Amino acid sequence: MTTTPLLDALRRAGILRTLDHALAQSLRRLDPDTPDAVLAAAALASLAVARGHAGFDPAAPRILVDHDSEIPWPDADAWRRELAASRWVAVPAAGADVSDASRPLVFEGAPGASGLLYLRRYREYERRVASGLQRIAAQPGPGGVDLVTGGPGTGKTTTIARRLVEHVEQAREAHRAEPRIALAAPTGRAAERMAESVRTALRVLAVDGTDTGVIDALPTTGTTLHRLLGTIPDSPRFRHHADNPLPFDVVVVDEASMIDLPLMAKLVEAVPDGARLILIGDPDQLPSVEAGDVLTGILAAAAGDADAANAANALQPQPGPAGAAHGRDHAMTASNPNFPARRTHLTHSWRQHEALQLAPLAAAVRAGDSATALSLLRGGTLSGVHFHEGSADPLQTHRDHLLAHWRALANAGNPAEALALASRLRLLTAVREGPQGARTLNARIEPLLAGPGAAANRHFHGRLLLVTENSYRHRLFNGDIGICFRDTDGSIMAWFPGDTPDAPRAFHPAALPAHDSAFAMTVHKAQGSEFDEVWLLLPARDSRVLSRELVYTGITRARRELHVAGSAEGITEALARHASRWSGLGWRLAE
Repeated sequence: MTTTPLLDALRRAGILRTLDHALAQSLRRLDPDTPDAVLAAAALASLAVARGHAGFDPAAPRILVDHDSEIPWPDADAWRRELAASRWVAVPAAGADVSDASRPLVFEGAPGASGLLYLRRYREYERRVASGLQRIAAQPGPGGVDLVTGGPGTGKTTTIARRLVEHVEQAREAHRAEPRIALAAPTGRAAERMAESVRTALRVLAVDGTDTGVIDALPTTGTTLHRLLGTIPDSPRFRHHADNPLPFDVVVVDEASMIDLPLMAKLVEAVPDGARLILIGDPDQLPSVEAGDVLTGILAAAAGDADAANAANALQPQPGPAGAAHGRDHAMTASNPNFPARRTHLTHSWRQHEALQLAPLAAAVRAGDSATALSLLRGGTLSGVHFHEGSADPLQTHRDHLLAHWRALANAGNPAEALALASRLRLLTAVREGPQGARTLNARIEPLLAGPGAAANRHFHGRLLLVTENSYRHRLFNGDIGICFRDTDGSIMAWFPGDTPDAPRAFHPAALPAHDSAFAMTVHKAQGSEFDEVWLLLPARDSRVLSRELVYTGITRARRELHVAGSAEGITEALARHASRWSGLGWRLAE
């Protein structure tokens, strides 16, 4: 019986993308004697990056396969030996540079581990992140890596505000210049939320007696990481880098779970020697859309356990000053001398809106306890939480309610007011494509709002926009939200948040980078944002993207009211699955 070559089997099963297969074919053209297993591994390494992994583990290839196709997987040990012997694969000493550009793949792993096959560029990103973080953490004096983690409303921003006050007070007492501090986040909305939270915390500290001069020395506005690093038109490079570092002594970054490997590499290299990097995040949220689960790797290394599946559980409360906002929170110190980071993990939720009682449900979802989660959803005992069991189409069952909100956007007095109203409600989905995907839902919503001629008038007054690719020229980035709105001359323009909430920026719709409607969004795209009312639509059938992290991230986007539409089976399947990623960052930092 003839065995189908692995690469052909993967292609016929529909597992590989065209780009993945093209990489393997290019290697075959350059060297027709390249073993089939090496070609297939190269294609899978490319696919792994598209699925959010840093590399591909030949010992667990089924993780990349979301159906029951019979694939002739090689023996893992034999596969690794073929990779290590290939002319296309570099096998460096742990952490060493790979300068041979003729080898597009790198096989590397922690001592005693099975190892990952990387596309060389992503291996280098991972190595640069580890090297940069180790440099920052090892700085004497005020330098270091500071990690503040916790769920929504646990006081992360209050903790940061108090810590920044301490930095300013210590500088004044030592007769040093006041520290230059930057506040940033991956998206504009997340940066705005962070700045708003810092302003609120500083007002409270002022009332509690903190010196006015100290308060005035702290920043009250935030920026995106792209703007912080300094975008260059028509270039993926930034103005600030290792040879031109950021002009700050403290860099505070919120929503760290959203940062992918390439962006984190560029960020840490731009942090100057002697500066402090403070990363804020929720380790239970989804990892970044792009490659890498950076925050999880950092937390695992800070815990001294590079293999920790859940870094938060690997940390133990330590005695001594916590620097935390409340006594029920825990300060964690690193048990790994090679990566002396400090972590403060906040556990008690202090921001519980009277209209929304979310904490018990969030705890059950985090724990993967589907029985408790379903009991809470069905019981009707959680204020503001509604379960539409078995409902697969809110656009039919609750159309009038949803359309009333979206139509109100078009009736706003000006673009700034419309952008503010946009955060009141959002329909969130697990997937982008398919009957319950964001793209399909938006295609159904648009004609209901645009009226006759909608197909020829996609940029209609009141259309919510979601940018889907970075445009350094326009300073618009993947995930930015805008709205189509008439200007004073009656022309439809696309408006996006500016440097202040009352001064949005206008673009001609034809000049925009790639974008979709944003009435419905994937949970991934909604990270870093919150909405007064959230409708979370879970797919009727099991999907590879479903996980407890996705459900947790989706439900915690709600501020006042949460609607969950889906089946008990779908929720059970989602909570049984972790959104795990292949990554070597933890062991690199721990070495």
